[in-house]
Parts: sequence; C-alpha cells; structure tokens
Amino acid sequence: MIFGCHLSIKDGYAGAAKKAHSMNAGAFQYFPKNPRSLSVKDFDRHDAVLCKAFCKENAILSVSHSPYPTSLTPNNKQKREQVIHSLLNDLEISEACGSIGVVVHFGKETNQLTLLESYQLIIEMLNEILSEWEGNAKILLENNPGLPGAFGTTLEELVQIRKLCNYPEKIGFCFDTCHSFSCGLWDGENMDELLEKGTELGYLDELKVVHFNNSKYDTRLGRDRHAPIFGPGYIKETQFDQLVQTPHFANIPFILETPKEEMPHEKEIQLLQKKWGDHF
Repeated sequence: MIFGCHLSIKDGYAGAAKKAHSMNAGAFQYFPKNPRSLSVKDFDRHDAVLCKAFCKENAILSVSHSPYPTSLTPNNKQKREQVIHSLLNDLEISEACGSIGVVVHFGKETNQLTLLESYQLIIEMLNEILSEWEGNAKILLENNPGLPGAFGTTLEELVQIRKLCNYPEKIGFCFDTCHSFSCGLWDGENMDELLEKGTELGYLDELKVVHFNNSKYDTRLGRDRHAPIFGPGYIKETQFDQLVQTPHFANIPFILETPKEEMPHEKEIQLLQKKWGDHF
C-alpha cells in the first residue's frame, strides 16, 4: 500500500518531496500555491523539476490540491475567469512537479441555478479549462460531503460529468473516505455494494487517489470533520480494513488529511504501514 499525507511547500516543491521521503511516505499532497487565493503563481520551475526528479528517483507519488476558493460552479463571470486561469496554473505546476494531477471539489448547487444548470456549468468549466490543457496531469474530481442525496455525493454524478465532457481522458477521480461516510455513499458496511457499483460505472478504472480520513461524526449526518484513522473516529479499523484490502486500491496513494495536532502524520503513517503496509 502507498501511504502519504498533505504537506506544506514552505520549503518548496522539492522540499515537500524530501519531507515525504524523510517520513518514509510513498506519496504526498500539496497546495501548488496560496491555498486561499486564485491568483496565478509564477512558480519556481527549477524547484518543480527537482521535485519531479527526486520523486522519480525515490518512487514517491505526488498530487496537488486546488486552493479553497476554487469552484466549478462559480456564481459570476469574474469568478469564472479566475477559476479557469487558476486551475490551468495548478495543472501547469502539477505537470512540472511530475504529479498525477490536481484534486478539485465537484462543485456546489447554487440558488441561482437549477440542478441541471449546475451540472451543465461544471461541464462547461471543465471543457473550457481542458481545451487549453495538453499535459499529462489530470483534473481529479473529488466526491462531496453532505447529507444523503446532496449535490456531488454519488458515483453516478462523478462518472456522468466525466463522460459528458469533451475531454474525459483528462479527468480522473479522488475518493474521500470522510466525505463518502458523511453522506452514506460508503457507510462502513456496504463495501461490496460500493465496489460493485464502482466497477459497473467504470469509476474505479479512473480512480487515481484516496483521501484517507476518519470521521468525527456518524454516517449520513452530512458532517465533514476529519479524524485520525486510529482513534475515536466513527469509521472502525475493521471497516478501513475492507477498503485497504481491496485489490482496486493496491497502487493508489492513500493521502491523510487528518488533524495532525491530534496525531502527527509521521506517527500515523508509521501505524498505517505497520498495519497495512505489506498487504499487497
């Protein structure tokens, strides 16, 4: 199994890669720029090249995560243009660092649009961005948290959006365990059903990364509060065991986004590797 965590780029992209290596992690996630801004970053290309080379030499996988304000359902023209330019910048940085792609939240239903119009806007945004993108880094759509049936919480939505885009080959998926638990997509007891649906829809074929998080709240409450894998979270170790033991996930990086003030990521990765590291 491949375990890693989200890391800061305060020491550069190569610095984050070296930090992952020092933690004995097989992967890491990073914000390509200021996580609270959509400003386009004139990044250090030499640093990115060093990151890519270091990861290749040490068999480390990396993935970036788009800044918090990124939305595939922007509520005005100005925000739309900002998101498009920002995501193209994120893709360029991810490509330079040798990353799998950039994780992007599915989008949100807005009061200004009908449900159908919201889906159509996501497709328009993806088409506009990807029509200008020729690299190997993908946009990785992440499933939303929320109450059962909330916008962006089903595999069907994710797969259909990808299928209806003009560039499906440039889109993959990111599966967040806490998000899926919050809405009951995966409630800890329905792994067989989830895998059957994921296989039937082709979702698992395009799954590139897992956000590996426990939940501070019980399933189907719509609450997105991450907890350490080992501890008082509502997802049991035996339920995580079913997920980790699934062959579909053998070569996919499991990235911790757990609260490191509750358990340092170095320690959590050690525990993960001790329990599941040699499974495959």
